[in-house]
Amino acid sequence: MTPDYDIVDPRFAGLLDTGKPPERIAQGHTWTEGPVWIEDTLYFNDIPARRMLGWQEGRGVGVVLPDSEFANGNTRDAGGAMISCEHGGRRVVRRPDRHRPAEVEVLASHWQGKRLNSPNDVVVHRDGSVWFTDPPYGINSDVEGYPAESEIGGNHVYRIGTDGEVRAVATDFDKPNGLAFSPDQSRLYIADSGAILGASFPGLDRTRPHHLRVFDVRDGRLHGGEVFHVVEPGVPDGLRVDTGGLVWCSAEDGIHCLDEQARLLGKIRLPSQTSNLCFGGPSGTDLFITSSDSVYRVRTSRRDAAA
Repeated sequence: MTPDYDIVDPRFAGLLDTGKPPERIAQGHTWTEGPVWIEDTLYFNDIPARRMLGWQEGRGVGVVLPDSEFANGNTRDAGGAMISCEHGGRRVVRRPDRHRPAEVEVLASHWQGKRLNSPNDVVVHRDGSVWFTDPPYGINSDVEGYPAESEIGGNHVYRIGTDGEVRAVATDFDKPNGLAFSPDQSRLYIADSGAILGASFPGLDRTRPHHLRVFDVRDGRLHGGEVFHVVEPGVPDGLRVDTGGLVWCSAEDGIHCLDEQARLLGKIRLPSQTSNLCFGGPSGTDLFITSSDSVYRVRTSRRDAAA
């Protein structure tokens, strides 16, 4: 076992090859985010550089979109199209053709006639609805967007119905961030990174939220919302749930793996703050992790519940 893994529960050792350290497949960027695997490519964003990039095995990294409007979280819909959250554009967009990523269909830009803050991360329900978080990180400074006042006056979680209606489904968050459905989509996990004081993690206020919450999902609405797990150190950002119901969450020291009872199974340790992750690769079992200026790959035996 390398020092890159903390085995808290013996189950964790069977989820990945602890004899091999995380493989850095990209580096030299500013702040990487939004990894998503589509067909043969890992797409991710360098938010402050306003670029979307793509990585392919044997070919390395190339620029996919030179002006991404400070795009952050990405996911894919049932048809394989990419859905992106734009901090700069303050909107959620669908990219029907991954080979022409600049061509977009706007899914949401306003709620109740007011501009969104800066959509951050996004998931798609099997019924076709799109769920996203809307913290203020893109309007707080010029690092990840354009400075502006919030028109809404709050940081909410939204659902875009198949009819295009944008509805707030949770309005009691400090700064909602990453989110992921359970395998049967009856629960939704949402990170609250309210402890972040400003852009690019210049400081933390530990009296504010730095936890995951979990909600029951019924009829397109959220119920409950109790704290599922408090993340230490740092704050939770992006997260994924695998087909077995395990929750993989970013943190200051790497990726934390939790079971459905919020018990910590282990950690993938990385040298800098992680932002997000996704499963992908030809087998669907590679775990790709965006971490500060780099992207890492860890071989696992798990698959994304949303795949």
